[in-house]
Amino acid sequence: MKFQEILELIDKIAESGISSVEIEQSGTKVRIEGKSSPSRLIHVGEMKSESAPPLLLPSAPQPTKAEEKAKADAEAEAGLHVITSPIVGTFYRSPSPESGPFVNVGDRITKGKVLCIIEAMKLMNEIESDIDGVIAKIYPSNGQPVEYGEKLFAVKV
Repeated sequence: MKFQEILELIDKIAESGISSVEIEQSGTKVRIEGKSSPSRLIHVGEMKSESAPPLLLPSAPQPTKAEEKAKADAEAEAGLHVITSPIVGTFYRSPSPESGPFVNVGDRITKGKVLCIIEAMKLMNEIESDIDGVIAKIYPSNGQPVEYGEKLFAVKV
C-alpha cells in the first residue's frame, strides 16, 4: 500500500466518522484509529517485520468546531434579515475612495436605499436594501471579492 493511498484512506475514514479500521493487503497491515484521540497512530509495516516504527500523523480538524461556529452564527443572526450578493464581483462600501461609506453598522435604512456597489466586468452595480431596518453587521471588507449568494449585510427588522 502506498503512502498516498494511506492518506486518502485516513481522509475517507475521518469523513465517515468510523472510529477505527484495520486493513491487510499484500502482507502489509494498516490500522487507523480516530476521533477519540488527539492524533492518529498508524502502524504500517510488513507482516514479517516486527520492528516497523509507527507513523504518527496529526488529526484532521474536528468538524465539531466548525459546527459550533455555524451554530453560534445562526444564533447571532436569529431575527436578522440577511442581504446577499446578487452577482459575483468586488464589494465597495462607498461610491469613490474619497467619499464616506453608504452605510455603517447602526444606520437606519429604508427599502430602496443604496447599501454598496459591486463591480462586475467594469460595471458598477448599486445594491439596494429590500427591507426597512437597522444595519447590524457588514460582512465583507471594502474591496473584497464576493460570490453570488454571499452575505453582505445583516439588518435588524
